[in-house]
Amino acid sequence: MPQDLVRHDYLDGTSYPPARTGMRGSHPGSFDGAHRIRDGERFDIDPVPVTDEVDLLVVGAGISGLAAASFYRQRRPDDHILLLDNHDDFGGHAKRNEFMVGDRFLIGYGGSEAIQSPNALYSTVAKDLIGSLGVDITRFETAFDRELYPGLGLSRGVFFTREAFGRDALVTGDPMRMVADDIPADRMNERPAAEFIADFPVSAQAKATLVELYTSTRDPLEGRSEAEKVALLGAISYRDYITQYWGLDEDAANTFQGRSHDFFATGIDRVSALNAMETGYPGFAGLDLTVDPVAAAEMDEPYIYHFPDGNASLARLMVRSLIPGAAPGDTMDDIVMSRFDYARLDQPGEPTRLRLESTAVHVRNADGGVDIGYLKGGELRRVQARRCVLAGYNMMIPDIMPELPAPQQKALWKNVKAPLVYTKVAVRDWHPWVRLGVHEITNPMGFFTRLKLDYPVSLGTYRCPRTPDEPMLLHLVHVPAQPGGGTVRQRYRAGRAALLAMTFEEFEWQVRDELTRMLGPGGFDADRDIAAITVNRWGHGYSYGGDPLLGTDEGAPHEAARARAGNIAIANSDAGWTPFAHAAIDQAHRAVGEILEPPPD
Repeated sequence: MPQDLVRHDYLDGTSYPPARTGMRGSHPGSFDGAHRIRDGERFDIDPVPVTDEVDLLVVGAGISGLAAASFYRQRRPDDHILLLDNHDDFGGHAKRNEFMVGDRFLIGYGGSEAIQSPNALYSTVAKDLIGSLGVDITRFETAFDRELYPGLGLSRGVFFTREAFGRDALVTGDPMRMVADDIPADRMNERPAAEFIADFPVSAQAKATLVELYTSTRDPLEGRSEAEKVALLGAISYRDYITQYWGLDEDAANTFQGRSHDFFATGIDRVSALNAMETGYPGFAGLDLTVDPVAAAEMDEPYIYHFPDGNASLARLMVRSLIPGAAPGDTMDDIVMSRFDYARLDQPGEPTRLRLESTAVHVRNADGGVDIGYLKGGELRRVQARRCVLAGYNMMIPDIMPELPAPQQKALWKNVKAPLVYTKVAVRDWHPWVRLGVHEITNPMGFFTRLKLDYPVSLGTYRCPRTPDEPMLLHLVHVPAQPGGGTVRQRYRAGRAALLAMTFEEFEWQVRDELTRMLGPGGFDADRDIAAITVNRWGHGYSYGGDPLLGTDEGAPHEAARARAGNIAIANSDAGWTPFAHAAIDQAHRAVGEILEPPPD
């Protein structure tokens, strides 16, 4: 057995959260307390004895909550900090999944997956924080193998389901690039658009309009000024744009419908044409528009800044920094294989403590400090702090902090987050993918709308699978996007209800069904090849703002929502209405700066 695997071969998945399979993410039990609040229950903490007194209480131990604790620790090194989180693991959406397949140890990401476009998007504050943790983004240039899949002749493909297109068909050689692509532009192994589209199971007329959409430099908005074009593209969905201005029929438009799920958590009928243009969709070559420079830089920067467990390693680096006894090591390389001692996270007397499976249910300013009630193991407990940062889901804050003024509560409730699921499937080998010539599949009308081989990253003593004989992790994305009318918030709520009603067995059936239909011709056998499945379910996933088609055209309610309230500040990426790790860090920095200032009169 390779030396780097020996120390992990005893993981049983019961006492070590990253190794647990089945339903993860917002796992069963993690939201019970929050749903009691949602359903109208309120908790009186006055009779409850105070069990902890700290200088800073942070609600939420995701990227933003951990960053808040880190920023606070930099400025107040002698203070005592307590973090509460409702999950059985820290990291929030930055979740780590571990698997053993035979003697092969595999690490995957169950949520926040990468340091996206750090040169284009990361503020000095965010860069400085990850730098203080030992993260050198140039290290990923050698850790991420951008040549592995192209070197095997693999391309991207599109799968057409028989339910939507009349027959199952996998078409390889997709020429469309991804946002911040990990594959070099000259190594995609794509086919010319006309050749690629010729294999689509759609009519000849649909194929002709699709080829024109991909290749034409015609300006369908001719006669309008640049400002008028931008205004129109921002107010119309991409689906309406390609049907009304390019003449695509329903089948042709459906070849894109779910393609936007992974990045936007909604279909192209709710993504603006402007956002589609900025993220690489076809049909804009002739418009002669100036692309937003930040969007262009984000699109062009390679998507390689990725730990094997995604941004879970950022969370792990912060926890190790805050609680040094929790894990060995001191570099970005050794964090990958460091095994955390969860018993060390919440030790009495330690300057920083992290308490899991603890849901805040009542927060209030009191006596120059903050009074917090939380549920732990079904028991109502109470902690008092001088200051507090709320870094959990922002839409829950009005229900646990009724003292907030009504306008702020209304602004917080507007943040209805998009539900989504990252399913990891451990397989015993990946020969079917190589035989079919694909490393990634878009499934625009299916259940899992994106399916791919894991990112090939080797860091420290962890080595990614390099030959198809080795076990591999597959990444499958499902978004419960609800069709029909209604606002995007209404769709998100309906999607979340549908998601929470699904059992693990239903997800397993979908995994087996779609992988068999896609990869069966390459020799895939679900009974033989699947070793384990982890479903990372996020009922409250992406936080979005700024696009009228996403229902957030009311100005900037997130700025009113995150206003400081006495000794309490509000963080999380929700406070910026954007679902990125750098936003979570920036909002934490702002929140800590606010609460270290004297409270306003």
